[in-house]
Amino acid sequence: MAQTTTEVQTALNNLVAAHRVLTSKLYQYHFYVQGTHFFTLHEKFEELYNETTEKFDELAERLLAIGGKPYSTLQEFLDHSSIKEKPYTEKITDMDMVTSVVSDLRIMRDELARAIVLTGEASDDVTQDMLIGYKTDVDKHIWMLQAFLGKDPLEGE
Repeated sequence: MAQTTTEVQTALNNLVAAHRVLTSKLYQYHFYVQGTHFFTLHEKFEELYNETTEKFDELAERLLAIGGKPYSTLQEFLDHSSIKEKPYTEKITDMDMVTSVVSDLRIMRDELARAIVLTGEASDDVTQDMLIGYKTDVDKHIWMLQAFLGKDPLEGE
């Protein structure tokens, strides 16, 4: 059980790191979005970075509650995130921003799915329940953003 608990802590910590990097990317898109969908996407990116920040905090607090130590430095976030940062060095379209967010949310969804399995193996029902609820939200965001792009939810996987 101790090994599984350590694996759960590592999985949660990696989710903490991924959330911090994703939040930065969402802020970036919020700042730089242009085009005919500016008002819609400016607001949507803000909604998403607020939600991602909230989940970042919940994951870190849950990690502390189960004896872990959440990453807390920018370097740790970058080193342990499955989502990679991308500096805004050249203009990208609003649709490319949405496509990038979908890609990152799919990474998050898959990481959540792995953590759900680990928490089940560890009989950590509280963490598992939290992650299942959150994965449901991520799945919905993927579906809605794909619909915005005129695509089916699983298209492009």
